[in-house]
Parts: sequence; structure tokens; C-alpha cells
Amino acid sequence: MTYARTGSISVDQFIAAPPDKVWRALTDPELHAKWWAPGDIGPDVGHEFHLEMPGFGSIPCRVLESVPPSKFVYTFNGDWTLTWTLVAEGQGTRLLLNHSGFDLDDKRQANACERMGPGWRDGVLPRLAKLDLG
Repeated sequence: MTYARTGSISVDQFIAAPPDKVWRALTDPELHAKWWAPGDIGPDVGHEFHLEMPGFGSIPCRVLESVPPSKFVYTFNGDWTLTWTLVAEGQGTRLLLNHSGFDLDDKRQANACERMGPGWRDGVLPRLAKLDLG
């Protein structure tokens, strides 16, 4: 029996806001649209929603786990899982993202894994860190 090789992306971002405010940025549709993508995201387990990704269209998602304000997990595009872990650090929050489920034996998914790592690290999460969560 052969097993598919799977890949994941892990990103660690400090945000100068307490976990409850970062949680809102992850789960409130209006705030979410300001740093990543518009959609009908919500924090309730089982909630099905779509994120409107420029160039890719409407991506289906479903909330798997929700522990405010410390852990938020949802499927993304059927194959992938996004796990957001929020840890209080001083006056702010250490936000840990694990984007998992890439099939590294599939050329398109392996390429997506390579491209998305820098996108999360250098684009998306720094945009969240710069957002005024006042």
C-alpha cells in the first residue's frame, strides 16, 4: 500500500492586538474582507461558507472546530484545512497558521504549496498584522 505524500505550510505572525480582536478578524466577514478575502465566514462549527478568491472564484469552506478566542479550523477548497491558533503574548497575539492537506504527488497541489507559503508569510498575514483592530 502506498501513501500520498502530504505537505503543509506553517506561518507564525505576531499581531499587536489581543486574541479576542484577532479572533474577530478571523471570523467576522467585514473584517476578513479587509485582510484576505470577502465571504460569508462565521465561527460556528458546521457553518458552510464561501470565500471569493481573486483569480480563483468562489471557494467552498466548512468550519470544523471553533474555540474562541484560541482555535479556528476550517476546510478550504475541499482538500485543504486551515488551522488558526491564537496565543496571547504580552499585549498582543501570536497567530499560528497551519495550512495542510497538499498532495505533493499531484503537480498542481505541490506547486500551490510552494506558491502559497510565501503568499501567507509575505502578503496575507502581514496585511492582517497591519489592520487596525482597535
